[in-house]
Amino acid sequence: MPDFRDLHRPGAPLLLPNAWDVASALALAGAGFAAIGTTSLGVAAAHGLPDGRQKGKTQTIDLVRALHGRLDIPLTVDAEDGFGGSPAEVADLAAALHAHGAAGINLEDGRPGGTPAPVDDQAAMIAAVKQKSPDLFVNARTDTHWTKTGDLTEALFRARTYLAAGADGVFVPAVAADDDIRALVALGAPLNVLLLPGMTVQHLAGLGVARISTGSLLFRVALSAAVGVARDVAAGAPAPAAALTYAEANALSG
Repeated sequence: MPDFRDLHRPGAPLLLPNAWDVASALALAGAGFAAIGTTSLGVAAAHGLPDGRQKGKTQTIDLVRALHGRLDIPLTVDAEDGFGGSPAEVADLAAALHAHGAAGINLEDGRPGGTPAPVDDQAAMIAAVKQKSPDLFVNARTDTHWTKTGDLTEALFRARTYLAAGADGVFVPAVAADDDIRALVALGAPLNVLLLPGMTVQHLAGLGVARISTGSLLFRVALSAAVGVARDVAAGAPAPAAALTYAEANALSG
């Protein structure tokens, strides 16, 4: 299996598609991607739970456990804010995910309601995780841009603090301006950018980005496509031929 850290190359970024269940993870792995991640929204929504409300811990662990030994590429796990745990509890969660085959983890500093965590508290969580699981790639997410609770200066401050605490990379979802991205790249750690509408891999590569996540995009597109087909058929359109056959889909569980 390739080393997950080595896949983070500024200027030649890792495109990370995000899965929400076993079938989507195995299908994406089979499509030839170098690594895959999970999407907390997709995992939560697939189980009737809200995202970002510290509800999907059990479902996340179950998914990683179900994939253990079935992937020959690295898997990184979106663990929201650690699902509300103390630094020691989040370190235990990260260690369990690592034991079940996860190569990386995302930990965000946004909290339910959109409030940011105190930066020192988040740094303590990251430090605890790295102390217990030093080989786990910790992608430190700051939600300054996602929740509009901070500007570039705040994002840079938080990123530097998290890197000093031991984080391996930085994730700033919703950052979009080229100059902001360049400033974050200049920190010297692998920068993860969320793929937003209109963005291209080629352009982000030119800015020095090391990792590009699709986030919940694939889950939302899949759900929208399914509803669209159902509506078309109900309106009288002929049933379409699916690109994935029944046998191929069924084989994903084998």
